[in-house]
Amino acid sequence: MKLATYQYDGKRNVGVVDALARTVAPFDLSVDQALRGVSALIGMDTPPATGAPVPLADVVLEAPLPRPERNIFCVGKNYFEHAHEFSRSGFDSSAAMGAVPNDPIIFSKVPDCVIGPEGDIIIDPDVSEAIDYEAELAVIIGEGGRGISKDDAMAHVWGYTIVNDITARDLQGRYSQWLIGKSQDTFCPMGPWAVTRDEIDIGDTPIRCTVNGELRQDSNTGLLIFDIPTIIATISAGVTLKPGDVIATGTPAGVGIGFQPPKYLRPGDVVEVEIEGLGTLRNACKRRSV
Repeated sequence: MKLATYQYDGKRNVGVVDALARTVAPFDLSVDQALRGVSALIGMDTPPATGAPVPLADVVLEAPLPRPERNIFCVGKNYFEHAHEFSRSGFDSSAAMGAVPNDPIIFSKVPDCVIGPEGDIIIDPDVSEAIDYEAELAVIIGEGGRGISKDDAMAHVWGYTIVNDITARDLQGRYSQWLIGKSQDTFCPMGPWAVTRDEIDIGDTPIRCTVNGELRQDSNTGLLIFDIPTIIATISAGVTLKPGDVIATGTPAGVGIGFQPPKYLRPGDVVEVEIEGLGTLRNACKRRSV
């Protein structure tokens, strides 16, 4: 099932997407429930009734979880080729431990940096102009828990969405921790919708990123160094995961910092992240106005 959070007729709705018909049918949710986005559906035994579908062209899509309740968990250096390209870049504070990590590298992005499809990635030249893209598959947790085993981990997954882990590379390199460089305003595009876990085979799903139509990243989620069960087991070993938590699983090779010279994002650029079965997340870059 494909599920969207969107604005229509002056209010937020959550609905079922028919990708072929290009429509979305709203669930019968209260105003407070709809404010939570698709996370309002997590834990429901049966989805609410839906109303009449409306054309997707008539709605404004938002991030499936417009403001996650907690920081977004992220995994660094989780594709072999990207681990090596990032290690060579000079911006990798973990490079002393080797290009390919022995255990998952976990960091986070603050909830406030989430924007939806078609939202603008704001580039503030007074802060950084070394802005990079990172196409990622994101996991949405359905059943929370602590000490989740690898064998049980997939039962805790509710669904998936796309995240573009926008990064200020110079800030990432300047500080030992990555939160500032990863959490600038608008640095977490998410969408265009979420899908339930039965919709895609995450063991064999193409993932691509283009900038202004130029293919930059072209890989498959089956090439993750640390798979989703390992990531969930690692985080939950001492951190209780909660329903609605989002985990971005890492980006493949082809990010801007991997080119010589680097291909950073500029105002006017359009970034598109496509994951088969999850749609295309499209965002333009815009210079911050004074």
